[in-house]
Amino acid sequence: MRVAQLFQSVIGTDTSIRVTAYDGSAVGPPDAPYVMRIRTPLALAYLAAAPGSLGLARAYVTGALEVDGEMSVVLREIADVTLHGIPKEQRIKLTRTLLGYRLRHRAPIPPVEYRPRGRLHSKRRDANVISHHYDVSNRFYSWVLGPSMAYTCAVYPSDTASLEEAQRTKHELVARKLGLKSDMRLLDVGCGWGGMVMHAAAEYGVKALGVTLSRQQAEWAQKEIVERGLTELAEVRHLDYRDVPETDFDVISSIGLTEHIGAAQLPSYFGRLYGKLKPGGRLLNHCITQPTADGNDVDSFIDRYVFPDGELHGIGKLVTEMNRQGFEVRHEENLREHYARTLSGWCANLDEHWDEAVREVGEQRARVWRLYMAACVVGFERNNIQLHQVLGVKLDDRGEAFMPLRPDW
Repeated sequence: MRVAQLFQSVIGTDTSIRVTAYDGSAVGPPDAPYVMRIRTPLALAYLAAAPGSLGLARAYVTGALEVDGEMSVVLREIADVTLHGIPKEQRIKLTRTLLGYRLRHRAPIPPVEYRPRGRLHSKRRDANVISHHYDVSNRFYSWVLGPSMAYTCAVYPSDTASLEEAQRTKHELVARKLGLKSDMRLLDVGCGWGGMVMHAAAEYGVKALGVTLSRQQAEWAQKEIVERGLTELAEVRHLDYRDVPETDFDVISSIGLTEHIGAAQLPSYFGRLYGKLKPGGRLLNHCITQPTADGNDVDSFIDRYVFPDGELHGIGKLVTEMNRQGFEVRHEENLREHYARTLSGWCANLDEHWDEAVREVGEQRARVWRLYMAACVVGFERNNIQLHQVLGVKLDDRGEAFMPLRPDW
């Protein structure tokens, strides 16, 4: 079997993608707008070592495999491989077929692949993992994320809304769910580049504190706070949320942090946030979830290259644990379609700034981001992953929630 035909056996024959290979072989429509090019034998060696999404990712990240055309479209065509892996029987057969390539061609693990050390979810290991992902380059992230520097799911108010409009809508939705008022104190845990902190301070006059384990995020955010004239109200610290000394906050937002919290740490996570709130205080927890009850199923490529130690939980588990730690859950919604749109916007931004991005962070890292964001577009579209916002309240001694009779957001 020639190389193109062999590779097609991996991704499936029911596809309109053309596959070409270094040995001159080709399969698929000659006029196909999307092409996968097998550039070197290393692509097959990577697949032999790790059949499925991890092997495909290693081949693409190293340049042994190239994709011509929009990445998310290509991944939609081979979604069974990229989202669910190859069935066990087919994987065994494929491994035997590819064994020769693995023996003849040493396929080194790409240097951007990361395996953290130390005790899982210890403060030191968490800090290293966050730094690996976020301390890449603020300039690189500005090209991908756009002016908002918001690295979480946006909320699109209409089909024609821009990414910036949607990110502002997201911050405003969180603000309204929390019921922000000018005399309040907000804690934003895992605050990123401080978007929610600055929105709360500028739009509501709230005294807002954000904390992040990324030094580069904290430095960028503090500089932006000064430039916007918000130093009397807003602050971002390079700090673990577990080490925040202040208490008695009126509201807490957690936007994109829970993905980094392991299942065993969920009780202490929600318990700690509960303890930081005043009676009547609200928590808005915004995070990626698994549609299954068990959760914790993170793709091997994303675990090795993007979010090491990440764990995704089922929404039922999150709601249950919030209840157990004392919160009354008052509202919940799934925004998965919005995250697919958000990621599509980021993919377009990266493609627009591709050459600059490669010069800034290197080709392998840029390829990691292009692949993972496109794969996540498909993941949210296919309901392989979801995005939930959950609003909880710390009741006072009389059971008062201080909530409107109907949602006012």
